[in-house]
Amino acid sequence: MTAANLAPVVSASYTGFLVHFLAIAAGRSLTSGAASAYLYDGLRAEKCDEHYLRAEGTARALGLVAKVVCWPLVGPLMAVAHPAPYVLSAASAAGSLACVVALPRLAGAGDGTGKTDGGHGGVTFLRDAGAALRCVASSRRLTLVMVQGVAIFTLSRICQVNLFQPILLDHGIAETSHGSVMAAMTVAEAVASARPQWLSRRLPPVAWVSVLSLALAGSLAAMTFGGPWAVVALLCLFAAATGFAYPIQRKLVNDAVPTHAPRATLLSVESIVDRAVCALAAIAAGAYLAAGRLDALLWHSALATAVLLGAFQLLLRSGVVKRESADQGVRPAGPGETRAGAADRPGTARNRARKPL
Repeated sequence: MTAANLAPVVSASYTGFLVHFLAIAAGRSLTSGAASAYLYDGLRAEKCDEHYLRAEGTARALGLVAKVVCWPLVGPLMAVAHPAPYVLSAASAAGSLACVVALPRLAGAGDGTGKTDGGHGGVTFLRDAGAALRCVASSRRLTLVMVQGVAIFTLSRICQVNLFQPILLDHGIAETSHGSVMAAMTVAEAVASARPQWLSRRLPPVAWVSVLSLALAGSLAAMTFGGPWAVVALLCLFAAATGFAYPIQRKLVNDAVPTHAPRATLLSVESIVDRAVCALAAIAAGAYLAAGRLDALLWHSALATAVLLGAFQLLLRSGVVKRESADQGVRPAGPGETRAGAADRPGTARNRARKPL
């Protein structure tokens, strides 16, 4: 990430920025997967599994708040020194690297989540990548949960990044107000990410992700009818639903990963696939916008989400996918209802029963 942020400083050309964006995308995917895996395994090692959901959400919320605080500074910094934002971003990435080096090594890191191979990093990576692909191929539930996550976050990124300005302009909202709307959306997403416990405990995580996905789809469809203020409110609702869904979906994937699987590699693969699908979806969205069919794009996205969720729920309920105990974490655990990989840790089910979400 440090090198990626310095690429535009070294070469302020098309090639330099292309390298910058590609390296940033790859770096974010790899670091997000590794960070989530470290947090999950670390809390599990300390028998504090029930804190993962809130910790993951709080981390995302803090990142979003930092964006709101730092974005207004980009313009003044570039006025002083054009490459200043990139240099500061590189310094921040270097600081993050120092924090990573200072983190303690997990006691069980060698059991599929962080084992080194005598310094042969390339061999280790290939081995873990192969193991990750085998895990996805052998676990239908893991595959479905990962597909659900890719679909949700592709939908959220396309709306919040690619369609954000077209939607506002289509409803007569001036460009001078776009920054305020984006700030409101970011705050809504940050608050929701930090408070997943606000959701009722009566539904399991899989059901909540489906409900939140339907909220995303409904918000998109409703934007075709509303006026300017309604659209702003719907965008904030969309952002809040995304914020609630993020930590829950992360926990679902982590719970579905087999005990000895390379967790960090699996989560990074999911993130890389997510970004690849986003790129393809952005091309399709561009074709819709070029044809002046924004409303059709919103409706088709909403319908595709509803159809995908329907198929997902049918597969879960039909018995094609074995219902593992991974999604039982938000309900009081009874006999035989402990999460996958937690049965051998005394008191885990009891702890989750006290704090189901």
